[in-house]
Amino acid sequence: MSQQTLAVMQETFTIHSFDVDTPIPPAVYQSKVFFIARTYDELSVVCPSHVKLDSNEQEEDWAALEVLGPLGFSMTGILSNISGVLASAKISIFAISTFDTDYILVKKSLINDAATHLSKAGYKVVDS
Repeated sequence: MSQQTLAVMQETFTIHSFDVDTPIPPAVYQSKVFFIARTYDELSVVCPSHVKLDSNEQEEDWAALEVLGPLGFSMTGILSNISGVLASAKISIFAISTFDTDYILVKKSLINDAATHLSKAGYKVVDS
């Protein structure tokens, strides 16, 4: 399997947790990039850190690596391989998938370490 190119996104992100029945804050939709997930039990919003939300809990200072795609649905092991490299380096991730690609969030303080380990594993890491 050939290794993908990952682009370090310029934004710093915050991961928010809300009660499941909370309306999605309108400020989220003003962002150029955001991720929303609602399940039976929770509502999670990931958005640039400059967007201030009144959430129940939040995790700040996340950097994002975009797996440059598009990635076909028949491609397997992409997240597994990337997360395995980072797990071996003891770097926690928050993964997000869209129709075309995957995003791997790591704490901003660890982005250089993550890029180094991924590069050593054969991935190309570039700035977006």
